[in-house]
Amino acid sequence: MNIHEHQAKTLLAGFGVAVPRGKPAFSVAEAVDAATELGGPVHVVKAQIHAGGRGKAGGVKVVASVDEVREVAEDLLGKTLVTHQTGPQGREVKRLYVEEGCDIGDELYLSLLVDRGSSRITIIASSEGGMDIEEVAATQPDKILSVAIDPATGLQPHHARRLAGVMGLTGATAKQLPKFLGGLYEAFSALDASLIEINPLVVTGAGDLLALDAKMSFDDNALYRHPQVMALRDLAEEDPAEVRASEFDLNYIKLDGNIGCMVNGAGLAMATMDIIQLQGGSPANFLDVGGSATTERVTEAFKIILSDENVRGILVNIFGGIMRCDIIAEGVVGAARTLGLDKPLVVRLEGTNVDEGKRIMAESGLDIIPADNLADAAAKIVAATA
Repeated sequence: MNIHEHQAKTLLAGFGVAVPRGKPAFSVAEAVDAATELGGPVHVVKAQIHAGGRGKAGGVKVVASVDEVREVAEDLLGKTLVTHQTGPQGREVKRLYVEEGCDIGDELYLSLLVDRGSSRITIIASSEGGMDIEEVAATQPDKILSVAIDPATGLQPHHARRLAGVMGLTGATAKQLPKFLGGLYEAFSALDASLIEINPLVVTGAGDLLALDAKMSFDDNALYRHPQVMALRDLAEEDPAEVRASEFDLNYIKLDGNIGCMVNGAGLAMATMDIIQLQGGSPANFLDVGGSATTERVTEAFKIILSDENVRGILVNIFGGIMRCDIIAEGVVGAARTLGLDKPLVVRLEGTNVDEGKRIMAESGLDIIPADNLADAAAKIVAATA
């Protein structure tokens, strides 16, 4: 789950991370009030959407008066902002963040993430802040340092010294880094984050470290432990189909292809998409119904798949372990009848009660194309949607 910049800064400030003063605004009047309350000669008005590249797309404006805050707020609120991360459809700006101006001396990069290779929280730092880290990695790899933190010992002083070196921090500024890193590391661990990105991390004219921007993502599987984080979820920033799927405990991600996929198990779902690609097709989604699907959930899964106008056919691939094939078959037949499915439907069943499942589908009277194995299923759905 992602949250907005202003929410991330509020969370991080609670762990002692230095952030500029700012206030969220959901209307022009609130933006003006925020600027008035913050005071000072310079303000920054930032569009709040779950995507990077806002500055390049005109979503971050530095202004020198409250009147300018009003003008920028009127321009940004309700505007569709298109960045390299939103895709051509863009995102509508429904909230702003009004922040006090900052005397920027230098811009750095700092992030924490989970390195799945080492299964450790890893800190990535660079002296090249304000840029896409992927670009820095491609053009100036020597300017990036990755440090994996041993969970048995946690963050240590030598980590801060190494990171300060690659970021070019010295003197009193370098002495601030351990506390800054400590706050980030504590927040990451305590809140079950999957990413904290500070880009840019700035050194002010006075030599202080400040998180000028902040992005946070969280492990969905741990959100039940953090209701205060779950409460920050902005459904308007998520794909409506993905939100709907989560309500039925379905794991759904929309893709760009035309073959809908309904599978039980994340690994099997990935393999299914790969084999569809190998057969010359293109998957329209990732959808894992889990191990306890009911007729209701299967019907909802079909509705979500069919809500994508690009879908021309559906492949159901079920390996019955905990999930029985006859239950899935009943769900598939019931959903197809309820929805009046008129697109090609290929079903591959294997595992517990597979013969009963196949019998249910064969006697349904519906035009369901059975498959003997996954390769056969992929070939049939690709041919049926060609």
